[in-house]
Amino acid sequence: MQNDNETPIEAAAEQSAGSAMDGISRRDAVSLLAALPVAALLKLSGAEHDRVWRHVEQALRASEAGAPLAPKFFTPAEFRTVRVLADMIIPRDEQSGSASDAGVPEFIDFTVSDRAYYQKPIRDGLAWLDAQSTSRFGKSFVDAAQSQREAILNDIAWPGRAPASMADGVRFFNSFRDLTASGFWSSEVGVKDLRYMGNVFVMDWKGCPPAALHKLGVDYSKFDRSKLKLTPDSH
Repeated sequence: MQNDNETPIEAAAEQSAGSAMDGISRRDAVSLLAALPVAALLKLSGAEHDRVWRHVEQALRASEAGAPLAPKFFTPAEFRTVRVLADMIIPRDEQSGSASDAGVPEFIDFTVSDRAYYQKPIRDGLAWLDAQSTSRFGKSFVDAAQSQREAILNDIAWPGRAPASMADGVRFFNSFRDLTASGFWSSEVGVKDLRYMGNVFVMDWKGCPPAALHKLGVDYSKFDRSKLKLTPDSH
């Protein structure tokens, strides 16, 4: 249930992070994130999208060849944290690869390097994670055990429940989670994960699915072929 003080995005994001860390399947968690308007978060034009993913594909090819590209913005230590955190948000499962399999860390690196307003908040947030982990467990976030990392994230994943002392971590995690979701569902892996069938020629079109017609309150018995409308004019 949504907290009265939360936005719809915060509420759905809370559920997704909570699901991933409380034992519900990744499929349930990413379905919640997929419902968010993540494509609008970065407002990428077609040209910008192509530019970002050309860089990501180049970085992934270089990594596969054993000569990974240096991050454009992050330090090597920061980039390791980005990779670990992204994969905690969207881990690998039986259907799809993880965030890092999809090139999300490279996507985030390129996006942050290209958009100055992300740079200080994201860098400060990564430092906040390490400070929390060092204070609690005596080691950096990357070097901490999975259960220890989860303990930190459980304190910041639910904006409506997080203590005031965790406000900086909450703001960072919300922003990072949005970047992760935006990157994943604009990637080839993410599109396949959603089973999106756009731009595919359909040999045997059987019409709109019954569930979709029911939701719209229309059916093919009302189809007006002369006007190519599902429902006739009410006038």
